[in-house]
Amino acid sequence: MDHRKIRKAVALAYESNSAAPRITGQGEGYVADAILAKAEEFGIPTRVEPELVEFLMQLKLNELVPPKLYTAVAEVLAWAYEVDGKSVQFSNSNKPLNN
Repeated sequence: MDHRKIRKAVALAYESNSAAPRITGQGEGYVADAILAKAEEFGIPTRVEPELVEFLMQLKLNELVPPKLYTAVAEVLAWAYEVDGKSVQFSNSNKPLNN
């Protein structure tokens, strides 16, 4: 039996007119690798957050992040903007998370 962890990834987008960030992509294995490759291709920072990814994987594509995850997701998005050297306005950006 193979005991290696399967890679998982979730992509988020937050638009200034939206109530919350939205799940714009999610997957395991090859799909997760494709999400992370696209992020790298477009220069989008990624961050390893296994616990958060597990919660976000339970949501459906295009579903809004629930209020109980706002703080955790906001911290990741703020980090991504800081890494990009942008101000934290959370506008029209996809930010993949992975584990």
